[in-house]
Amino acid sequence: MDDIKRFLDRPVSFLDDTGPAADIAISTRVRLARNLAGFPFPNAASAEEKQQICDLITSAVRDSRVLDFDGEHNEFSPGELDDTGRQLLVERRLASKEFVSSPFDGKRLMVCPLERCSIMINEEDQIRMQSIRPGFQLQEVFREINRIDDELSCKLDYAFDEQLGFLTSCPTNVGTGMRASVMLHLPGLVITGQIAPTIQGISKLNLAVRGIFGEGSDYRGNLFQISNQSTLGESEENILSTLSAVIEQLVFHEKRARQTMLKDDRYGVLDYIGRSYGILRHCYKISGEEALKSLSGVRLGVDLGLFNSVDISKVNELFIATGSAHLQANAGIDLSSDERDIRRAQLCREKLKF
Repeated sequence: MDDIKRFLDRPVSFLDDTGPAADIAISTRVRLARNLAGFPFPNAASAEEKQQICDLITSAVRDSRVLDFDGEHNEFSPGELDDTGRQLLVERRLASKEFVSSPFDGKRLMVCPLERCSIMINEEDQIRMQSIRPGFQLQEVFREINRIDDELSCKLDYAFDEQLGFLTSCPTNVGTGMRASVMLHLPGLVITGQIAPTIQGISKLNLAVRGIFGEGSDYRGNLFQISNQSTLGESEENILSTLSAVIEQLVFHEKRARQTMLKDDRYGVLDYIGRSYGILRHCYKISGEEALKSLSGVRLGVDLGLFNSVDISKVNELFIATGSAHLQANAGIDLSSDERDIRRAQLCREKLKF
C-alpha cells in the first residue's frame, strides 16, 4: 500500500489543462489488447499458466524498459492490495474493475511514474497496455502506445492470424485489438436536452458511449467516454480517423450549446454555476454523485470565463480526489459512508476557497 500512496502525492497527469481542446476534452486514451501464441486466454488458463504468462510479460517489460521514462516504474499485484488500494487504481483509470476483481492469479499492473502509460497483465486478455494524455490527442497517444507495442513485440510472440489480425478473448477486439477513447465534458448538450439524440447518432456510427469508469458506468458529472466499438476488418488509421471526426463534431456542438444557453437563459446558467460552486464551497457533507454534478457546474463556469479566482487544475483534481478510495487512502483508516461524505465536503471547501 505504501507504493500506492505515492500516487496521492501528485496530481493525475491526464487531468491537467494543457491538452488541446481541454475545455471540453478531458483526456484521450488508446488501449491495445494482446495475447501470447501457444497459451490459453486468461479465462481458460490455469493458475500455473497465468503465472507463467505473467512472468514472461513482466520480464519483457522490464528488459525492454518501455515504461521506464525516468529510470523506474511501479508494479502492483492486486491480490496483495486491500480493497481501497485496488479501487484507487480504478479511480485513477490505471486498472479496470475486472482486473481488480478475484481471482488474482498471475495478475500484475505495471505503471510508468507519471501514470501516462500502464500495462495490465492477465485481465480479459494477457496484455492490456494503454497510453493516456490530457485533452484531445488521438494521434500523439497512438504513437506512444504503438512504440511500446512494437518494442514488446520484439521480445514476445503475439497470437496473430494473417486473416483476422490479433487474437483476443472478446470477438469485438479481434483485429487491431485497439480501443481508442476520448473523455468529454458535455454539460451544454445535457442541459439543452441534446445528449440523448447525440448518443443515438454516435451509436449508429459503431462507436460506444460510456461513463467515466468505462463499460457499465453511468454519466456522472456530465462526463462521457466515446470509443470505437469493434476492430475487426478496420485499420488503426480508419478507427482513429472516424473517432477523431466525431470528437471534433461533438466539441463544436458542445461549444455552440454553451453559447446558446448563455444567450437564451444567461441567468439560468449563472444560477446553475453559482449554486454548484456554493454547494462545494459551503457544504459539510456531500455524496460522490452530488460532488461530481457540482464539479461539472463549476468547471463549466471556469471554461466560460465566469470565475476569476477558481483554479481549473484544482477542479480537475477534485474529480478524482473526491472518489471513495482516494478519500479513504488519504485518511489512512476505514471510513463509513457518512465519514467519506464529511471528508469529501471538507476537501471541496479547502480546495475551492479563495
